[in-house]
Amino acid sequence: MHDKQDESVQHLIEEFLTARATRKPSPHTLEAYRRDLRTVAALAGELVTPPLPLDALPVAALTPRLMRAAFARYAAPRAAASVHRAWSTWNSFFSFLVADGVVGGNPMPAVDRPRAPLPRPKPLRGPDTPEQLLTAVARADARQRDPWPERDVAVLALALCAGLRLSELLALRVGSLAGRPGERRVDVAGKGGRPRVVPIEPELDGVLVDYLDSRARRFGARTVRPDAPLLVDRRGEPLRRGGLQYLVESCYRRAGIGDRVPPGARLHALRHTFATRLAEDGASAAEIMRLLGHASLASSQAYIEVTAGQQRDAVRANRTNRVLAGLVRGVAAR
Repeated sequence: MHDKQDESVQHLIEEFLTARATRKPSPHTLEAYRRDLRTVAALAGELVTPPLPLDALPVAALTPRLMRAAFARYAAPRAAASVHRAWSTWNSFFSFLVADGVVGGNPMPAVDRPRAPLPRPKPLRGPDTPEQLLTAVARADARQRDPWPERDVAVLALALCAGLRLSELLALRVGSLAGRPGERRVDVAGKGGRPRVVPIEPELDGVLVDYLDSRARRFGARTVRPDAPLLVDRRGEPLRRGGLQYLVESCYRRAGIGDRVPPGARLHALRHTFATRLAEDGASAAEIMRLLGHASLASSQAYIEVTAGQQRDAVRANRTNRVLAGLVRGVAAR
């Protein structure tokens, strides 16, 4: 190792954040990295003898023993999710330092961390919201410069009826739609290199056929060759991440359902709605796992647990229960 081991943790944190900035994280994310790194490092500085401020604490001092002690202090007043996030940030920081030849190894595997809590599903709110959304978007909107309802409905339907992620939608080719009539499917390049096959019902198949027909009329039959991107913008160019996010956002506005979309789950709310309805209709966790391409059964189980909780809430809200409660109290008083 070279003399960078004597550099202060504070300086190296800023080097790490500068390197991370090339990935274009949001300012909020970058600030969260800085806060997690500086807070734990400050605790480590308090634990050495004599105590050292961040700008004088050498990275060589961050041994596994010191990091365990610092994280123990950090974890005491904080929720498990916060501790897990800080652990991940520090793990990335040390991986960066190892790759840069600053330190010889990453001490974080020696530091225990809480299990990351599974995120709760965030489907669209309201029992008929998906149907309202599709119905509204299927109508050409005169306020749009170049309305293309067939394409917009196809995007929403693939997320609502096949549960595709944003990256999976963008990766689809025209040839990803395969199979004979009645046995149609979509071949999905799933997250983490896990391909999967999702069956397509005749209704979704019809929506996709209408979209491809409208696209051929707009740009010519050559644009719907099997190797062509399935989703394109109004110029016929492949739809990109920002364009797809904007499209879905505009569909919510046109349908007037923006207040029924959970914060932070814009396009993902459609996938969560697909999974939640599967659970409501009796699908098992294993079936949901296969259809959504989850890496673990626990992620799929979350939809079933939420659905069970909603069913319990619905039963509890039944006004007849209040009548029964009154009758029980009356009987007990006699």
